[in-house]
Amino acid sequence: MGKQELVEFIAAKAGLTKADAARALDATLEGITTGIKKSGKVALVGFGTFACKERAAREGINPLTKETIKIPAKKVASFKAGSKLKDAIN
Repeated sequence: MGKQELVEFIAAKAGLTKADAARALDATLEGITTGIKKSGKVALVGFGTFACKERAAREGINPLTKETIKIPAKKVASFKAGSKLKDAIN
């Protein structure tokens, strides 16, 4: 499901226009992003938890030249599904 399909689903389910549903979805995603940046974690009870994790610097191998390269440390987003989401899928 793409973003446009999700907007259409939200609009139909909540009785909103597609424009209102798109703004609501954008605001939700912005809120999650801001929450992760600010506190490192956003928990939606039953749905799941979005978090920011740190990856340590490490050495890797360039597959073309077989040379060893240094991969810098970075932050990555992660998601852990909640119990209600797991139950809905299974």
